[in-house]
Amino acid sequence: MMEPHFNVSMDEYLPLRDVVFKTLRQAILRGELKPGERLMEIQLANKLGVSRTPIREAIRKLELEGLVLMIPRKGAEVAEIREKGLRDVLEVRKALEELSVQLACDRITPEQLGELEEAAEGFRKALKSEDVTEIAQADVRFHDVIYQAADNQRLMQLLNNLGEQMYRYRVEYLKNAAVYGQLIEEHEEIIRHIKRHEKEMAVKIVCEHIDNQVTTVSDRIRTGKKNSEKNIR
Repeated sequence: MMEPHFNVSMDEYLPLRDVVFKTLRQAILRGELKPGERLMEIQLANKLGVSRTPIREAIRKLELEGLVLMIPRKGAEVAEIREKGLRDVLEVRKALEELSVQLACDRITPEQLGELEEAAEGFRKALKSEDVTEIAQADVRFHDVIYQAADNQRLMQLLNNLGEQMYRYRVEYLKNAAVYGQLIEEHEEIIRHIKRHEKEMAVKIVCEHIDNQVTTVSDRIRTGKKNSEKNIR
């Protein structure tokens, strides 16, 4: 196994187990730890300068997110990105996003509208960073304002639980810089329709927003499979 090229990002405000989790998570999302690569506790502990306990805890959390698979008699490995998993997660997200944007059209406050516009501007600025995880976090912040504006705690809980599973596909989508202009336009349209309480149009744009993600990531998965098959031959 090749030694992974990533460094622990120490944060004095986070417990060590959370720092290790965050570091491994970013390494997977950025492709520094490749799909199918085994996660060897001892090697990772030595690499990050920690004991095996926070490594083990981080791997368990990564498994819950769907980023890691536990293979019988082999141990942990980075999960492949599969088209079925993408569609399952984003079908649920689409239904929840439709509901959240409908409720937001009725319930959003002027303060939250301001936050939504700030979040859209934050996303535009993040695009200049070329850091895909930073861009993804900015996109999450935009959608989080809509969820909060929906003012439904049960809906928020469902979206938060799903958010961990959605994140990998969001990052994979945002690796394609060609979609950035379209995303900016979609965010602006969503804001405009929510501001005007135009539920039908807001839902239409949100659905297109998610369908575009499904199409783009599905294409990346298929291209990756074809390239792998060529390499095997």
